[in-house]
Amino acid sequence: MSDEFYYRGLEKAKQKDYAGAIEEFNRALQVTPFFPEAYLQRGLAYYDSGVILQAVSDYTEALKQNPQSLAAYYSRALARVALKNLPGALEDVESAIRLNYNYPAAHSLRGMVRRKQGYIQDAIANFKKAAELYLEQKDTENCRLCLERIKELQPPEKPPVLSQKAPNITIKSEKDYFKQLLDKAEKGDTREAIEDLNWVLQADPQDAQAYCCRGVVRCKMGNYQEAIADFNQALRLDFHDAIVYRNRGKARYLLADYQGAIADFNQALQIQPQDALVFVARGNAYRAMSNYLGAIQDYSQAISINPDDAQAYYNRGITHTLLEEMLAARDDYQKAISIFLEKEDWDNYHQVLNSLNKIQKSLPENQNQKYNLLRQRLLRMVGGQWEIAQRLIQQKKDYYPQMPEEWYLQKVIADLERDRNN
Repeated sequence: MSDEFYYRGLEKAKQKDYAGAIEEFNRALQVTPFFPEAYLQRGLAYYDSGVILQAVSDYTEALKQNPQSLAAYYSRALARVALKNLPGALEDVESAIRLNYNYPAAHSLRGMVRRKQGYIQDAIANFKKAAELYLEQKDTENCRLCLERIKELQPPEKPPVLSQKAPNITIKSEKDYFKQLLDKAEKGDTREAIEDLNWVLQADPQDAQAYCCRGVVRCKMGNYQEAIADFNQALRLDFHDAIVYRNRGKARYLLADYQGAIADFNQALQIQPQDALVFVARGNAYRAMSNYLGAIQDYSQAISINPDDAQAYYNRGITHTLLEEMLAARDDYQKAISIFLEKEDWDNYHQVLNSLNKIQKSLPENQNQKYNLLRQRLLRMVGGQWEIAQRLIQQKKDYYPQMPEEWYLQKVIADLERDRNN
Protein backbone atom coordinates (compact mmCIF):
# COMPACT_ATOMS: atom_id res chain seq x y z
CA MET A 1 0.00 0.00 0.00
CA SER A 2 2.81 2.41 0.87
CA ASP A 3 4.42 1.78 -2.54
CA GLU A 4 1.19 2.82 -4.23
CA PHE A 5 1.18 6.15 -2.36
CA TYR A 6 4.90 6.57 -3.06
CA TYR A 7 4.53 6.15 -6.85
CA ARG A 8 1.55 8.50 -6.86
CA GLY A 9 3.77 11.05 -5.12
CA LEU A 10 6.47 10.61 -7.77
CA GLU A 11 3.94 11.14 -10.53
CA LYS A 12 2.54 14.30 -8.94
CA ALA A 13 6.03 15.66 -8.37
CA LYS A 14 6.78 15.04 -12.05
CA GLN A 15 3.68 17.11 -12.86
CA LYS A 16 4.97 19.83 -10.46
CA ASP A 17 2.02 19.31 -8.13
CA TYR A 18 4.32 19.49 -5.12
CA ALA A 19 1.56 19.91 -2.53
CA GLY A 20 -0.17 16.79 -3.89
CA ALA A 21 3.14 14.91 -3.96
CA ILE A 22 3.86 15.79 -0.33
CA GLU A 23 0.41 14.54 0.65
CA GLU A 24 1.01 11.18 -1.06
CA PHE A 25 4.46 10.79 0.54
CA ASN A 26 2.86 11.57 3.92
CA ARG A 27 0.44 8.70 3.39
CA ALA A 28 3.26 6.36 2.38
CA LEU A 29 5.20 7.23 5.53
CA GLN A 30 2.16 6.74 7.76
CA VAL A 31 1.91 3.16 6.49
CA THR A 32 5.70 2.50 6.42
CA PRO A 33 7.71 4.84 8.69
CA PHE A 34 11.02 3.22 7.64
CA PHE A 35 11.03 4.40 4.05
CA PRO A 36 14.19 6.46 3.26
CA GLU A 37 13.27 7.00 -0.39
CA ALA A 38 9.91 8.51 0.62
CA TYR A 39 11.69 10.95 2.96
CA LEU A 40 14.11 11.84 0.18
CA GLN A 41 11.37 12.44 -2.39
CA ARG A 42 9.25 14.41 0.08
CA GLY A 43 12.33 16.53 0.81
CA LEU A 44 12.74 17.21 -2.91
CA ALA A 45 9.08 18.24 -3.12
CA TYR A 46 9.50 20.57 -0.15
CA TYR A 47 12.66 22.02 -1.73
CA ASP A 48 10.87 22.66 -5.04
CA SER A 49 8.05 24.30 -3.04
CA GLY A 50 10.56 26.68 -1.41
CA VAL A 51 10.18 25.14 2.08
CA ILE A 52 13.92 24.63 2.47
CA LEU A 53 14.19 23.92 6.20
CA GLN A 54 11.59 21.14 5.99
CA ALA A 55 13.50 19.72 3.02
CA VAL A 56 16.68 19.60 5.12
CA SER A 57 14.75 17.81 7.89
CA ASP A 58 13.53 15.15 5.45
CA TYR A 59 16.98 14.64 3.91
CA THR A 60 18.41 14.22 7.42
CA GLU A 61 15.81 11.56 8.26
CA ALA A 62 16.54 9.79 4.97
CA LEU A 63 20.24 9.69 5.92
CA LYS A 64 19.44 8.33 9.37
CA GLN A 65 17.59 5.46 7.70
CA ASN A 66 20.13 5.05 4.90
CA PRO A 67 23.57 6.60 5.65
CA GLN A 68 24.80 5.54 2.19
CA SER A 69 22.30 7.68 0.28
CA LEU A 70 24.31 9.68 -2.23
CA ALA A 71 21.19 11.54 -3.40
CA ALA A 72 20.26 12.58 0.15
CA TYR A 73 23.75 14.02 0.85
CA TYR A 74 23.79 15.88 -2.46
CA SER A 75 20.23 17.20 -2.02
CA ARG A 76 20.90 18.37 1.54
CA ALA A 77 24.06 20.12 0.33
CA LEU A 78 21.99 22.03 -2.26
CA ALA A 79 19.45 23.00 0.40
CA ARG A 80 22.17 24.19 2.77
CA VAL A 81 23.66 26.35 0.02
CA ALA A 82 20.22 27.96 -0.32
CA LEU A 83 20.24 28.57 3.46
CA LYS A 84 23.79 30.03 3.19
CA ASN A 85 25.10 27.30 5.51
CA LEU A 86 28.28 26.84 3.48
CA PRO A 87 30.22 24.74 6.05
CA GLY A 88 27.29 22.32 6.29
CA ALA A 89 26.92 22.20 2.52
CA LEU A 90 30.64 21.50 2.10
CA GLU A 91 30.49 18.66 4.64
CA ASP A 92 27.53 17.07 2.80
CA VAL A 93 28.97 17.37 -0.69
CA GLU A 94 32.28 15.86 0.49
CA SER A 95 30.31 12.93 1.95
CA ALA A 96 28.68 12.50 -1.45
CA ILE A 97 32.08 12.49 -3.17
CA ARG A 98 33.37 9.89 -0.71
CA LEU A 99 30.42 7.66 -1.63
CA ASN A 100 31.01 8.13 -5.37
CA TYR A 101 34.14 9.97 -6.48
CA ASN A 102 32.98 9.85 -10.11
CA TYR A 103 29.78 11.83 -9.44
CA PRO A 104 30.39 15.02 -11.47
CA ALA A 105 27.50 17.02 -10.00
CA ALA A 106 29.05 16.73 -6.53
CA HIS A 107 32.41 18.10 -7.73
CA SER A 108 30.60 20.94 -9.50
CA LEU A 109 28.61 21.75 -6.36
CA ARG A 110 31.77 21.71 -4.23
CA GLY A 111 33.28 24.14 -6.72
CA MET A 112 30.27 26.43 -6.24
CA VAL A 113 30.59 26.27 -2.43
CA ARG A 114 34.34 26.97 -2.49
CA ARG A 115 33.73 29.88 -4.86
CA LYS A 116 31.23 31.39 -2.41
CA GLN A 117 33.76 30.90 0.40
CA GLY A 118 36.38 32.81 -1.60
CA TYR A 119 38.69 29.86 -2.37
CA ILE A 120 38.98 30.56 -6.09
CA GLN A 121 41.76 28.12 -7.03
CA ASP A 122 40.03 25.32 -5.14
CA ALA A 123 36.78 26.16 -6.94
CA ILE A 124 38.54 26.02 -10.32
CA ALA A 125 40.05 22.61 -9.49
CA ASN A 126 36.61 21.23 -8.62
CA PHE A 127 34.98 22.60 -11.77
CA LYS A 128 37.82 21.05 -13.82
CA LYS A 129 37.24 17.65 -12.23
CA ALA A 130 33.49 17.92 -12.85
CA ALA A 131 34.12 18.87 -16.49
CA GLU A 132 36.39 15.83 -16.96
CA LEU A 133 33.76 13.48 -15.50
CA TYR A 134 30.94 15.02 -17.53
CA LEU A 135 33.05 14.62 -20.67
CA GLU A 136 33.69 10.94 -19.86
CA GLN A 137 29.91 10.49 -19.51
CA LYS A 138 29.37 12.32 -22.82
CA ASP A 139 27.33 15.03 -21.05
CA THR A 140 28.61 17.87 -23.23
CA GLU A 141 26.13 20.47 -21.98
CA ASN A 142 27.14 20.23 -18.30
CA CYS A 143 30.80 19.94 -19.32
CA ARG A 144 30.46 23.24 -21.21
CA LEU A 145 28.82 24.91 -18.19
CA CYS A 146 31.73 23.87 -15.95
CA LEU A 147 34.26 25.22 -18.46
CA GLU A 148 32.38 28.54 -18.56
CA ARG A 149 32.55 28.77 -14.76
CA ILE A 150 36.30 28.15 -14.87
CA LYS A 151 36.69 30.91 -17.45
CA GLU A 152 34.74 33.32 -15.23
CA LEU A 153 37.05 32.59 -12.29
CA GLN A 154 40.39 32.70 -14.04
CA PRO A 155 42.05 36.14 -13.92
CA PRO A 156 42.58 37.75 -17.33
CA GLU A 157 46.06 37.76 -18.77
CA LYS A 158 47.77 41.08 -18.06
CA PRO A 159 51.13 42.49 -19.12
CA PRO A 160 53.70 42.91 -16.35
CA VAL A 161 53.90 46.67 -16.91
CA LEU A 162 51.15 48.82 -15.39
CA SER A 163 48.47 49.65 -17.88
CA GLN A 164 47.75 53.30 -18.53
CA LYS A 165 44.07 52.43 -18.87
CA ALA A 166 41.87 52.97 -15.82
CA PRO A 167 40.52 49.86 -14.03
CA ASN A 168 37.18 48.57 -15.27
CA ILE A 169 35.13 49.52 -12.19
CA THR A 170 31.85 51.38 -12.03
CA ILE A 171 32.44 54.41 -9.81
CA LYS A 172 29.51 56.07 -8.05
CA SER A 173 31.70 57.85 -5.52
CA GLU A 174 35.26 57.68 -4.21
CA LYS A 175 34.05 55.70 -1.19
CA ASP A 176 32.15 53.29 -3.44
CA TYR A 177 35.21 52.90 -5.66
CA PHE A 178 37.50 51.75 -2.84
CA LYS A 179 34.76 49.52 -1.46
CA GLN A 180 34.61 47.72 -4.81
CA LEU A 181 38.36 47.18 -4.71
CA LEU A 182 38.18 45.78 -1.15
CA ASP A 183 35.28 43.53 -2.16
CA LYS A 184 37.39 42.28 -5.03
CA ALA A 185 40.22 41.43 -2.62
CA GLU A 186 37.76 39.76 -0.22
CA LYS A 187 36.70 37.42 -3.03
CA GLY A 188 40.32 36.37 -3.54
CA ASP A 189 41.26 38.71 -6.41
CA THR A 190 44.02 40.38 -4.39
CA ARG A 191 46.48 40.61 -7.29
CA GLU A 192 43.99 42.46 -9.47
CA ALA A 193 43.01 44.75 -6.58
CA ILE A 194 46.68 45.64 -6.02
CA GLU A 195 47.15 46.38 -9.73
CA ASP A 196 44.11 48.66 -9.75
CA LEU A 197 45.39 50.50 -6.66
CA ASN A 198 48.84 50.85 -8.20
CA TRP A 199 47.17 52.50 -11.17
CA VAL A 200 45.29 54.90 -8.86
CA LEU A 201 48.50 55.85 -7.05
CA GLN A 202 50.33 56.28 -10.34
CA ALA A 203 47.63 58.74 -11.35
CA ASP A 204 47.59 60.50 -7.96
CA PRO A 205 50.53 59.78 -5.59
CA GLN A 206 48.88 61.95 -2.89
CA ASP A 207 45.77 59.78 -2.48
CA ALA A 208 45.80 58.78 1.22
CA GLN A 209 42.75 56.54 0.87
CA ALA A 210 44.42 54.56 -1.90
CA TYR A 211 47.46 53.93 0.30
CA CYS A 212 45.19 52.82 3.15
CA CYS A 213 43.19 50.55 0.85
CA ARG A 214 46.35 49.00 -0.58
CA GLY A 215 47.61 48.44 2.95
CA VAL A 216 44.42 46.55 3.81
CA VAL A 217 44.76 44.35 0.71
CA ARG A 218 48.42 43.66 1.50
CA CYS A 219 47.37 42.57 5.00
CA LYS A 220 44.97 40.08 3.41
CA MET A 221 47.92 38.77 1.41
CA GLY A 222 50.07 38.45 4.55
CA ASN A 223 52.50 41.20 3.44
CA TYR A 224 52.37 43.03 6.78
CA GLN A 225 55.60 45.04 6.46
CA GLU A 226 54.55 46.39 3.06
CA ALA A 227 51.09 47.10 4.47
CA ILE A 228 52.60 49.12 7.33
CA ALA A 229 54.64 51.12 4.81
CA ASP A 230 51.39 51.98 2.98
CA PHE A 231 49.65 52.95 6.24
CA ASN A 232 52.64 55.14 7.16
CA GLN A 233 52.35 56.93 3.84
CA ALA A 234 48.59 57.38 4.31
CA LEU A 235 49.19 58.91 7.75
CA ARG A 236 51.81 61.29 6.36
CA LEU A 237 49.14 62.55 3.98
CA ASP A 238 46.23 62.49 6.48
CA PHE A 239 47.29 61.91 10.10
CA HIS A 240 43.74 62.36 11.50
CA ASP A 241 42.33 59.16 9.99
CA ALA A 242 41.32 56.69 12.73
CA ILE A 243 40.77 53.90 10.18
CA VAL A 244 44.44 54.02 9.14
CA TYR A 245 45.63 53.83 12.76
CA ARG A 246 43.27 50.92 13.38
CA ASN A 247 44.52 48.97 10.36
CA ARG A 248 48.18 49.72 11.05
CA GLY A 249 47.59 48.50 14.60
CA LYS A 250 46.16 45.24 13.27
CA ALA A 251 49.19 44.76 11.00
CA ARG A 252 51.55 45.39 13.94
CA TYR A 253 49.55 42.94 16.04
CA LEU A 254 49.96 40.26 13.36
CA LEU A 255 53.72 40.90 13.45
CA ALA A 256 53.62 40.39 17.27
CA ASP A 257 54.50 44.08 17.84
CA TYR A 258 51.86 44.34 20.56
CA GLN A 259 53.12 47.58 22.11
CA GLY A 260 53.14 49.27 18.71
CA ALA A 261 49.68 47.91 17.99
CA ILE A 262 48.31 49.25 21.29
CA ALA A 263 49.86 52.67 20.58
CA ASP A 264 48.02 52.76 17.23
CA PHE A 265 44.74 51.62 18.78
CA ASN A 266 45.06 54.33 21.45
CA GLN A 267 45.56 56.92 18.72
CA ALA A 268 42.54 55.63 16.81
CA LEU A 269 40.38 55.87 19.95
CA GLN A 270 41.45 59.47 20.54
CA ILE A 271 40.05 60.30 17.11
CA GLN A 272 37.03 57.95 17.24
CA PRO A 273 36.25 57.01 20.89
CA GLN A 274 33.17 54.92 20.02
CA ASP A 275 34.81 52.51 17.59
CA ALA A 276 33.94 49.05 18.94
CA LEU A 277 36.27 47.39 16.40
CA VAL A 278 39.27 49.17 17.92
CA PHE A 279 38.35 48.07 21.45
CA VAL A 280 38.17 44.45 20.27
CA ALA A 281 41.50 44.78 18.45
CA ARG A 282 43.19 46.39 21.46
CA GLY A 283 41.68 43.70 23.69
CA ASN A 284 43.32 41.07 21.49
CA ALA A 285 46.68 42.80 21.87
CA TYR A 286 46.28 43.00 25.65
CA ARG A 287 45.38 39.30 25.75
CA ALA A 288 48.47 38.41 23.69
CA MET A 289 50.53 40.23 26.35
CA SER A 290 48.72 38.26 29.12
CA ASN A 291 47.00 41.44 30.35
CA TYR A 292 43.72 39.58 30.69
CA LEU A 293 41.95 42.17 32.84
CA GLY A 294 42.77 44.92 30.34
CA ALA A 295 41.52 42.69 27.54
CA ILE A 296 38.22 41.95 29.31
CA GLN A 297 37.66 45.65 29.98
CA ASP A 298 38.15 46.44 26.27
CA TYR A 299 35.83 43.66 25.09
CA SER A 300 33.22 44.82 27.61
CA GLN A 301 33.54 48.37 26.32
CA ALA A 302 33.04 47.15 22.74
CA ILE A 303 29.89 45.32 23.85
CA SER A 304 28.55 48.44 25.58
CA ILE A 305 28.99 50.32 22.28
CA ASN A 306 27.61 47.49 20.14
CA PRO A 307 25.62 44.86 22.08
CA ASP A 308 25.54 42.66 18.95
CA ASP A 309 29.32 42.47 18.55
CA ALA A 310 29.74 38.70 18.41
CA GLN A 311 33.53 38.92 18.08
CA ALA A 312 33.71 40.89 21.34
CA TYR A 313 31.72 38.21 23.16
CA TYR A 314 33.80 35.45 21.59
CA ASN A 315 37.15 37.02 22.45
CA ARG A 316 36.01 37.86 25.96
CA GLY A 317 34.99 34.22 26.30
CA ILE A 318 38.49 33.11 25.24
CA THR A 319 40.01 35.43 27.86
CA HIS A 320 37.69 34.12 30.59
CA THR A 321 38.83 30.61 29.61
CA LEU A 322 42.47 31.63 30.07
CA LEU A 323 41.53 32.90 33.53
CA GLU A 324 39.70 29.58 34.14
CA GLU A 325 36.43 31.46 34.59
CA MET A 326 34.49 28.79 32.75
CA LEU A 327 30.96 29.92 33.59
CA ALA A 328 31.66 33.44 32.34
CA ALA A 329 33.31 31.95 29.24
CA ARG A 330 30.29 29.75 28.63
CA ASP A 331 27.91 32.71 28.82
CA ASP A 332 30.01 34.72 26.35
CA TYR A 333 30.34 31.80 23.92
CA GLN A 334 26.58 31.20 24.02
CA LYS A 335 25.88 34.87 23.30
CA ALA A 336 28.35 34.88 20.39
CA ILE A 337 26.80 31.68 18.98
CA SER A 338 23.34 33.24 19.13
CA ILE A 339 24.47 36.34 17.20
CA PHE A 340 26.41 34.39 14.56
CA LEU A 341 23.39 32.11 14.10
CA GLU A 342 21.11 35.13 13.61
CA LYS A 343 23.52 36.55 11.01
CA GLU A 344 23.90 33.13 9.33
CA ASP A 345 27.69 33.45 9.76
CA TRP A 346 28.24 29.70 9.72
CA ASP A 347 32.06 29.69 9.77
CA ASN A 348 32.22 31.69 12.98
CA TYR A 349 29.18 29.88 14.39
CA HIS A 350 30.95 26.52 14.15
CA GLN A 351 34.22 27.97 15.46
CA VAL A 352 32.61 29.30 18.63
CA LEU A 353 30.53 26.15 19.04
CA ASN A 354 33.75 24.12 19.04
CA SER A 355 35.20 26.42 21.71
CA LEU A 356 32.09 25.97 23.84
CA ASN A 357 32.20 22.18 23.48
CA LYS A 358 35.83 22.12 24.64
CA ILE A 359 35.01 23.74 28.00
CA GLN A 360 31.73 21.91 28.71
CA LYS A 361 33.38 19.12 30.71
CA SER A 362 35.16 21.60 32.97
CA LEU A 363 31.93 23.39 33.94
CA PRO A 364 30.40 22.68 37.36
CA GLU A 365 26.83 21.44 37.41
CA ASN A 366 25.58 24.89 38.36
CA GLN A 367 26.83 28.32 39.31
CA ASN A 368 26.08 27.92 43.03
CA GLN A 369 28.23 24.81 43.17
CA LYS A 370 31.24 26.66 41.78
CA TYR A 371 30.69 29.65 44.07
CA ASN A 372 30.44 27.40 47.13
CA LEU A 373 33.60 25.51 46.20
CA LEU A 374 35.55 28.77 45.82
CA ARG A 375 34.08 30.13 49.05
CA GLN A 376 35.14 27.02 50.98
CA ARG A 377 38.63 27.18 49.50
CA LEU A 378 39.06 30.84 50.46
CA LEU A 379 37.69 30.19 53.92
CA ARG A 380 40.33 27.51 54.49
CA MET A 381 43.06 29.89 53.31
CA VAL A 382 42.09 32.56 55.89
CA GLY A 383 41.80 30.07 58.74
CA GLY A 384 38.03 29.98 58.77
CA GLN A 385 37.68 33.73 59.49
CA TRP A 386 35.09 34.85 56.94
CA GLU A 387 35.31 38.52 58.02
CA ILE A 388 38.91 38.57 56.72
CA ALA A 389 37.78 37.03 53.44
CA GLN A 390 34.97 39.59 53.11
CA ARG A 391 37.38 42.46 53.62
CA LEU A 392 39.74 41.12 50.93
CA ILE A 393 36.82 40.63 48.53
CA GLN A 394 35.57 44.17 49.16
CA GLN A 395 39.02 45.56 48.36
CA LYS A 396 38.91 43.82 44.98
CA LYS A 397 35.37 45.09 44.35
CA ASP A 398 36.49 48.64 45.05
CA TYR A 399 39.42 48.30 42.67
CA TYR A 400 37.69 46.19 39.97
CA PRO A 401 34.00 47.12 39.97
CA GLN A 402 31.24 45.22 38.15
CA MET A 403 33.01 41.86 37.85
CA PRO A 404 31.26 38.48 38.54
CA GLU A 405 31.20 37.30 42.16
CA GLU A 406 33.21 34.19 41.27
CA TRP A 407 35.87 36.43 39.76
CA TYR A 408 36.46 38.26 43.06
CA LEU A 409 36.85 34.96 44.91
CA GLN A 410 39.29 33.67 42.31
CA LYS A 411 41.26 36.93 42.39
CA VAL A 412 41.64 36.92 46.18
CA ILE A 413 42.65 33.23 46.13
CA ALA A 414 45.23 33.85 43.39
CA ASP A 415 46.70 36.83 45.29
CA LEU A 416 46.95 34.82 48.54
CA GLU A 417 48.66 31.94 46.73
CA ARG A 418 51.08 34.35 45.09
CA ASP A 419 51.96 35.93 48.43
CA ARG A 420 52.56 32.53 49.99
CA ASN A 421 54.93 31.52 47.20
CA ASN A 422 57.01 34.71 47.45
